[in-house]
Amino acid sequence: MDKAIAIKEYARQAKNRQLEVDAAEIRIRAERRLGEMLIETEKNRGVIGAPGPGRGKKNAVPKENRVLSPTLSSMGIDKKLSSRAQKLAAVPEQKFEGMMGEWKEKLHKENERVTVNLLREGERAQRDEGLQAKREMPEGVYDVIYADPPWKYGFSETTSRDIENQYPTMEVEEIKALDVPSADNSVLLLWATAPKLKEALEVMEAWGFEYKTHAVWDKEKIGMGYWFRGQHELLLVGTKGKMPPPDPEHRVSSVFREARGKHSKKPEVVYSWIEAAFKDKVKLEMYCRSLRTAWLTWGNESDA
Repeated sequence: MDKAIAIKEYARQAKNRQLEVDAAEIRIRAERRLGEMLIETEKNRGVIGAPGPGRGKKNAVPKENRVLSPTLSSMGIDKKLSSRAQKLAAVPEQKFEGMMGEWKEKLHKENERVTVNLLREGERAQRDEGLQAKREMPEGVYDVIYADPPWKYGFSETTSRDIENQYPTMEVEEIKALDVPSADNSVLLLWATAPKLKEALEVMEAWGFEYKTHAVWDKEKIGMGYWFRGQHELLLVGTKGKMPPPDPEHRVSSVFREARGKHSKKPEVVYSWIEAAFKDKVKLEMYCRSLRTAWLTWGNESDA
């Protein structure tokens, strides 16, 4: 019964954001009032019975009858609190009230942002846990491995979070450690962004493939970037064993042009080329995000 009462009380408090805002406002107003009192005390600093005009510098009140002004320490106030309180008190009344209104509005919005971020973290954790238990690599071996690894980026926490809101990312060592079911004679078509080229080559080697060449996907839309604003991705080609290149009629331009679609979606023109160039080969798409006829799939969002 006690636990049920406690749950009910916590639920009431969790719903009442206004309690937090009110408590914070009380504290700020209390500090401002404290500052006003400290400033007033400072103006009247000295002893009761201090000499008035014409009395001279000598205090007429006997020493034993003087009442000294209280010190900060005797009032339980540290220097940091005193400074903060007096700064608040120095703000003109009208400006102070206006700033309080803005502050309360911002506090409500900030709480909403923090709550949203925490919920997203929880969703990511639940999703990642489910994906880890979701499925193993498909049985058998494959002639064509087509992979778009979920690279984790370290250059910007904000950017990394934006990416992870779309799908769970992996460290490069996790990607390299995967047991890829490739045939003795096979080809790997591996997507890489410019900042992840070095890591992509490491992954290719770790999976047992030798780098041969690459193509470029021109997204036809400019993106973000530090040195250049990215407009392309790289499709690295590596082979294992004695995998021959496509027949001459399927040796197309090294630049694929197709407008960028939704986040992480790869161009249809590349799928079409693979299906034509490796028509009779058994194909596996890793990190698949949509199902495709005649392909086996494994990945973050595939249900196959």
